[in-house]
Parts: sequence; structure tokens; C-alpha cells
Amino acid sequence: MAIIAPLAMILMIAAFMGIAEPTRYFRLSNLNIILLEAALYMPMAMAMTFVITQRGIDLSIGSVAALTSIIMAFLIKQYGFPDWAAVSIAICLGGLLGLINGLIITKFRVPDLIGTLAMDLVYRGLALVLAKGLVLARFPDLITDIGRGRLEWFLPIPVTIGILAFIVGFVLLKRTHFGRYSIAIGSSPEAAELTGIAVDRYKLHAYILMGTMAALAGVMLAGKLNAVQATSAPYFNLHVIAAVVVGGTSLFGGRASLLGSFAGVLLLSMMINALVTLRIEFFWQSVGSGVVIITSVALFTWLQKKDRDGGGGLFAAFATPENIKIVKLSGGLLALLIALLALGHFLSGAPVASG
Repeated sequence: MAIIAPLAMILMIAAFMGIAEPTRYFRLSNLNIILLEAALYMPMAMAMTFVITQRGIDLSIGSVAALTSIIMAFLIKQYGFPDWAAVSIAICLGGLLGLINGLIITKFRVPDLIGTLAMDLVYRGLALVLAKGLVLARFPDLITDIGRGRLEWFLPIPVTIGILAFIVGFVLLKRTHFGRYSIAIGSSPEAAELTGIAVDRYKLHAYILMGTMAALAGVMLAGKLNAVQATSAPYFNLHVIAAVVVGGTSLFGGRASLLGSFAGVLLLSMMINALVTLRIEFFWQSVGSGVVIITSVALFTWLQKKDRDGGGGLFAAFATPENIKIVKLSGGLLALLIALLALGHFLSGAPVASG
């Protein structure tokens, strides 16, 4: 059921764009752009599904991606490392940074939100110190192939990497102790510990996986743009967390939906591409993203409640006396705001010319 909400939103966007801009939106080149944009977030969404399933969160993934890709670029350009060695080091370094996050959370008992937010500042600061404002560009073919290459008669390489990441995630979730224990830990950490599950160890594994996938995404972004700088990937964390939550993985832990996360990544990429196709200003893309996220999560919540209660769902909640009072209060505040705007407009003079 988790995948129903993002799929419904995908169909709504497709139907709307089929009416508004069918020739531009559904041409093969644009669908390829959507897939390439989604592929960048697929490995991270897979790993974040496990982190959130364990009741965790990782806000440092954008900085991990930037720092590891900066180090990869320096290894190639200043120290002459082979491209394959630099990529391997960057990905392994991402796993090490994820391990540091996990140790801060499990050993120092810093809450996930605060710990990863603080480490986001640390990693971003290190990237800024190393790069010193430089933009490092023109990478070897291996890196650009990872970011935007294409296998002959097959999918683009980044899309292939993203799909393979989700296949690995499905195996981990369904066939290993890590997947089963992640759900148990998210359902009740205390109960999981009492049954003999090494909660801290599996949390470490989740954060190591997250750091590794964030570094891989950093390499993919560097290859896609053929350039990297310290301020790269500023919104990775919000985009990935949104995709996972929209896909039905519970922020309160204990419920994972990798298929839903995959659909969530596609949904957000389709939505952003639709706004670009409609020539809507860049700043409105954040507004659109927020609306889609809220709508998808609300739809998923309503479907859950309807399935559990047998009807009514989300909309029936407004019939309660408490929520009727909230609606009245909201209406009163909105009416007051409109009245103040009207009064301000009535009392205002002629606009003053600037300059």
C-alpha cells in the first residue's frame, strides 16, 4: 500500500502534463533527463530507507558527497592518482564518514538529528577549507561515464547504478539479518535489545551504508556536471528524506518500503522537471516540492486510516469538535489577515519611485 500514494501523484503529474505540455514533457530526451535526475538520488534513497526504518536520520549526506568528491578531484588533479583509485578512495571515505556519524550517535548518545546536523557543518567546513573557493573541472572519462554515460543499447550508466543499488537494498531487506533487524529496531529499540539484537552495531551498519551511498552520489554528481565545488549538493538531505517519506517509510521507524522510495525519487524528479517544462521560476520549485510531499504523505495517511477504520479516513477527522474549532480559528486568522491587507491598501499612498 505504501507505493499507492506516490504512484497516484505520478499519474496526476503525467495526466496534467499530458494536457499542458504533452509534446515537450513526453519526448524521449526529456524522459531521459528525468531518469538521469532521479538516478542521482536512488543510491542515497535506498540507504536512507534503512536509516529511517531504524528511527534514525542523516542530515549530513550533502556535505559527505561534496567532501568526498572534492578529495577525489584533488587526488586526480594534484597527486596524479588513477581515476579508478580516486573513485574507490572517495567511496570508502564516505563509508568512514558514515561510521563517524554512527559512532557519535551510538557511543556518545547524541540524537541522530543533532549529531548529523553538526557533522554536516564539520564536513562542509572541511570541504570549504580544502577547495578554497576553487571549482575543479574536466574529469577523466570514467567519472563522466559514471555521471552521464550510457551503455550501448541499454539504460544510462547512472540509472543502471541506481537500479542496482535498489536491487542490493531489496536483498539486504528481505534476505539478511540487517534488513529484518532494522525493522525490529525501528519498531522498538528496547524490545530489540532485550531479544539479543546488537542495536548499536546495526545502527553503525546503516550509517556506513548511508555514507557510502552519499559518496557514490557525489561521484555521480561530479561526473554529471564534469565539475565539483565545496558548495555542491546543498539539498541532497531534504530531497532524499522527502523521497523516502513520500514512499511510505515511516519516520517513526519499523516500516520500510524500498519500492515506495524508488517511486518517491521518480515522483520528485518528475515534479521538478514538470515545473521547468512549464517555465515556472526556479524559486517556485521549492513550493511545488513541498506541496507534492504534503499531498503524497496525506494521501498515504488517509489510505492507512481508511484501511484500518473501514472508512472516513483523513477527511472524517475534520468532523471532530476539536478539529472544527481549529478550522474556525484558521478561518478567523485568515479573515483578519485579509482585513488588514485591505486596510493597508486603503490607507497606502501612491507608490514611491525607486532610484
